[in-house]
Amino acid sequence: MARISGVNIPDNKRIVISLTYIHGIGSTTAVRICETVGIELSRRTKDLTEDELNSIRKEIESDQYVIEGELRRAISMNIKRLMDMKSYRGLRHRARLPVRGQNTKNNARTRKGPAKPIAGKKKV
Repeated sequence: MARISGVNIPDNKRIVISLTYIHGIGSTTAVRICETVGIELSRRTKDLTEDELNSIRKEIESDQYVIEGELRRAISMNIKRLMDMKSYRGLRHRARLPVRGQNTKNNARTRKGPAKPIAGKKKV
């Protein structure tokens, strides 16, 4: 397995798909990286030489891309900032409710957790 930015990327997949296993790199960014480095999009990760892998590593580690730990830290700091300023979105994050205006009367079980029974309430 090739290791890029602390992530083991799969060998049997195409390099464009393998790069998306890195947090912060999607399909569009993966295509852009391959085109910048000059690698065909159809090549498999196991077929790449060590020089090609090093050039991909060098391109990803340039200051152009925010990935992995740095990206996770930035996202958590943004959420913490919203909670500290007590904005509406921050209050929704704090209460562990949907943040983007979804209905919570019937749905939102993923965010709210399993249903808790209410004492004395009967189903009619």
